[in-house]
Amino acid sequence: MAIRLNETALRHARSLVRDGEVERDERDDWSEHAPTTDEENAFIDEEGWTEYRHWHLGIDDEADEETKEAYSFPYGDFNRVHRCGVISLESRAGQFDHDEIRDAAKRLLELIDEE
Repeated sequence: MAIRLNETALRHARSLVRDGEVERDERDDWSEHAPTTDEENAFIDEEGWTEYRHWHLGIDDEADEETKEAYSFPYGDFNRVHRCGVISLESRAGQFDHDEIRDAAKRLLELIDEE
């Protein structure tokens, strides 16, 4: 498993933040705000894998790009960036030594908080 920063998703997230598409929720809200499996599946069916990829800061180049296994560290609900999701992924990325993803999440959080 070789998870790396998904630069396209990071640009997408920054664009959403700049456009005001942000939920400024609390740290522990992600478990309630994260998309469910059914919501993920519906999004993939409607929008496709490319759009699904844009909502995850982690990408595994060794996994099949048309499986959920290829994508990690989600930051939103397919409509808006969630502050709690960014906080959660920053913490998880740090725990698993994905420093580039952790640092990108930290900068994204700073952008959210300054807007």
